Amino acid sequence: QTQLVESGGGSVQAGGSLRLSCEYSGVITSNYFMAWFRQGPGKEREGIAAIDSGRSPTYRDSVKGRFIISKDNDKNTLYLYMNSLKPEDTAIYYCAADRGVVPGTSLWESEYNFWGQGTQVTVSS
Repeated sequence: QTQLVESGGGSVQAGGSLRLSCEYSGVITSNYFMAWFRQGPGKEREGIAAIDSGRSPTYRDSVKGRFIISKDNDKNTLYLYMNSLKPEDTAIYYCAADRGVVPGTSLWESEYNFWGQGTQVTVSS
C-alpha cells in the first residue's frame, strides 16, 4: 500500500499564508522525488514545486519567492509553505512522488506515478 495524504488546505484572505502537508507511506522512501501540483478551476494541473533526493528545490515562476517546499524524512512528510497568497493560487493542491525523474522535468505531471487525493486551497480577495 502506497499513500500520499495531503492536509492543511483551507480558506485564506489574499496576502495570507498556509502550510500544506503530505504524509507518505508504502514504497515511497526518503530518496524519492516529490512535488506539489495544483489544478485551479478550468485549468490544467501544473507543477509548482519539486524537491529531489538531495533536497534541491525547483519552483514554478509564479510561486517563486512566495512558496517553499521542504521534506522531513523523519516524519515522512512533504511540506509546502505558502506565503503572500493570491486569488490565482486558488486550486486543489496535490502532492506527488516518484522514484526518480528525468533531469529538468521535476514539474512535469507525467514524471510522477504516485499521487495524493488533493486538498483545497481557496484564496479570497
